[in-house]
Amino acid sequence: MILADKLHPLPTHLTERLLDDSATGWYGGVCPRTGTWLRLPRTKLAEAIAHALMQELAADSAHSHEGKMYGILLVKDQLGEQRFLKAFSGLLNGVSTSDGWVSPIPGRDRVALSEAKTLAALQAIKQDLIHLETLSVRQVYATHQQEFERELETLSADHRQRKQERSQQRTELQQTLVGEPLAIALQELNTQSQRDGIERRNLKAKWNALLQPLRQEIEQADARIAELKQQRKALSRRLQAQFYAAHSLTNFAGDSQPLQALMPNGFLPTGTGDCCAPKLLHYAATHGLTPLALAEFWWGPSPVREHRVQGQFYEACAERCQPLMGFLLSGLSAQVLGTVAPPSLEVLYEDQWMVVINKPSGLLSVPGRYGQESAIAQLQAQNPRGAPLYPAHRLDQDTSGLLLLTKDAATHRALHRQFQQRQVQKVYEAVLSEPPDTLPDEINLPLWGDPADRPRQRVDWQRGKPSQTKVRLLDMEGTSRTRVELMPVTGRTHQLRVHAADPAGLGVPILGDRLYGCTANASRLHLHARKLMLEHPQTRQSLVLEAGVPF
Repeated sequence: MILADKLHPLPTHLTERLLDDSATGWYGGVCPRTGTWLRLPRTKLAEAIAHALMQELAADSAHSHEGKMYGILLVKDQLGEQRFLKAFSGLLNGVSTSDGWVSPIPGRDRVALSEAKTLAALQAIKQDLIHLETLSVRQVYATHQQEFERELETLSADHRQRKQERSQQRTELQQTLVGEPLAIALQELNTQSQRDGIERRNLKAKWNALLQPLRQEIEQADARIAELKQQRKALSRRLQAQFYAAHSLTNFAGDSQPLQALMPNGFLPTGTGDCCAPKLLHYAATHGLTPLALAEFWWGPSPVREHRVQGQFYEACAERCQPLMGFLLSGLSAQVLGTVAPPSLEVLYEDQWMVVINKPSGLLSVPGRYGQESAIAQLQAQNPRGAPLYPAHRLDQDTSGLLLLTKDAATHRALHRQFQQRQVQKVYEAVLSEPPDTLPDEINLPLWGDPADRPRQRVDWQRGKPSQTKVRLLDMEGTSRTRVELMPVTGRTHQLRVHAADPAGLGVPILGDRLYGCTANASRLHLHARKLMLEHPQTRQSLVLEAGVPF
């Protein structure tokens, strides 16, 4: 039975747009039953509903303090009427549900007792860790260790001074004495050196007798800390496993599966199943609603470790949602999903050793972690009896243009070597979101990928690897945008995008680059691999390959 407060009528000013179902984006995944790619569109009507929701959020102070993803699902009810559901990711003001919003995926109540016991145990471990990490013996040991190091340094300085004096005395004695008098004098100096060594050992022995018991006590505490941290990890993992085993998703074929069974290798990032898309699709599937379109957008401040733009539409997140989408959409008709065969990729060059295609924006170069569509998979599907394909290089998913693939391992190694040795000349064309203050001929910046902030790259002068791009102005498109030619000398991840966006580069992001700060409403990333110049690894002929710019 559908809860009336969850299903909303379309805003009255949108009734004239009911027939506008043109797609502006897609949410999809691989169906686990058939292995086919299923996708649900984001349409102009869904975006218009989302914009109306944004206006409500802007007027409601409860939604202004924290940034999060929101989503709407356009559905058809049992009477054939178009309505919509809305959801938010995670918690809102500390609670998981609110009037009018789709509730979290049910199941938490089944692990409530275990959760309470585990959280109490984790709190006890936390207190034990705090106690062990702040033991007074640590400060006592640190103070004594500092005193020992000061005494040892003072003694060492004295010994160095005496050693220099003895060295000078030896030189003088060897110049003035001979025979037995020289031997006696040198022996006395050696005895002094031995006394210094004894004095040093005695000092170390004295302090070691004081420090060793303290050190043992600290080591025992550290060993206990390691045990507690292992216990904490095991408890957290067990609770997480129980939590996700209790939460099941249902799709439109009527199949239900626990979250644990739906994720690759059982890996469950924190928050899996708590995003908008799984909530919305699960609710629709369990309440007899037929989804027509989905739209997810960010509202509120951008998170610390990820760039999000308020009011921008986003696809399903790769870590938590993308792996679930194929299962959730399973059972919907092809008419609802719009699962038409993908258009054939444009092949610009092909021989017995390699093939060059014009990759469209939005398509991965190679299959992703969760089985997303890719250029290689599509090309292989067009010629299932053809040789396996290997990428000689890669383009970002949002970048379009020339992608070079090889048909055998030897050609792949030869071309890969050409790319590594910078023998392949690459030319990209890009539209900047606004005119830059300056346009240097060349950009040289060290790029580093923060493991905690993937896939973003950033300029880091300590840890970054050198990257170089040559720049040429092509056209000033009025006063709002600039078209440039970018020629990467190196091939770092996201190199051109960072070189454009970073203040030490052009200081202006590429149009449509939401990852690096473009807030303009653009349908795609305006970056295109336009030209490749290389030597054919088998025929030794010079090849110049070009793909027309689609923007």
